[in-house]
Amino acid sequence: MTSLPERAGRRCHHAIQPLHSTVYFSPALGRELAPYGIDDWHATYFAMRAAPLGAVGAGAVTATFYTFSHAVVARYVPEVWESASPETVLAARLRAVDTTLRHLLGDEAAASPEMAEAARLALRAAEACVRPGRPLYAANADLPVPPVAEAPHLALWHAVTLLREHRGDAHLAVLQEAELGPLEAQVSHTAGGRGLSPGWALRTRGFNEQDWAAAQRRLAGRGLLDDEGGITEEGTALRARLEEETDRLDRAPYEHLGAEGVERLTELGRGFTRAALEAGAYPDGLFGTD
Repeated sequence: MTSLPERAGRRCHHAIQPLHSTVYFSPALGRELAPYGIDDWHATYFAMRAAPLGAVGAGAVTATFYTFSHAVVARYVPEVWESASPETVLAARLRAVDTTLRHLLGDEAAASPEMAEAARLALRAAEACVRPGRPLYAANADLPVPPVAEAPHLALWHAVTLLREHRGDAHLAVLQEAELGPLEAQVSHTAGGRGLSPGWALRTRGFNEQDWAAAQRRLAGRGLLDDEGGITEEGTALRARLEEETDRLDRAPYEHLGAEGVERLTELGRGFTRAALEAGAYPDGLFGTD
């Protein structure tokens, strides 16, 4: 049972999560890590997202990131830690977040009362997140919280990261329960009109067109896709159940914040996210079908 309006937590997640992801596509992150010899997109992404875990190997990154092939992860991890320690990457990450959000939103918005309000709300929600079974959340939860009074945009980004990884860790458990492997999860998500475009997924996740087609055949064999790769009614129903179960496993932070707080955080998050998108936070062709 929940005291929140239906899907309120999910709506809030969708409103604030894009603020976390902006740094993945920001030139600022590349500029921060290039002096250490980390100048490839994969190396940059793996390093900045895995750094809270420490100098882990490829297996830990494959397990926690889920949607990347182990082969592409192993091409960069753990070698990336020879170029820069996790501590060095974390410092570079925070500088890149600062630059990115100031560029996308403007200095005034980054230091605004609304930004500070959103940060406080998100941090309060994150108080109810739990560590067991949530490795990426737990690792980020061990990092220091940027002070709201001095850097509200960094405090918000940190809190959004906690909430994002908390939900993401839960979602991976749901995918495994549904027997959707890394590629099946991506193919079915894209077929349902969400997720990454096939082209972007193939360029970044370490799979090829033959892998994608094989996953489509496996999903078709389960009745989740049709012969043309479109999602079926059964597939749509499964994807809906996955999101509902993820909502259930991720409801604690939003229950803790309360309906009024969730509504306000969603409103503020949508405003900041809209401004970031209008400023070109994401590359063309990232989402949907090619």
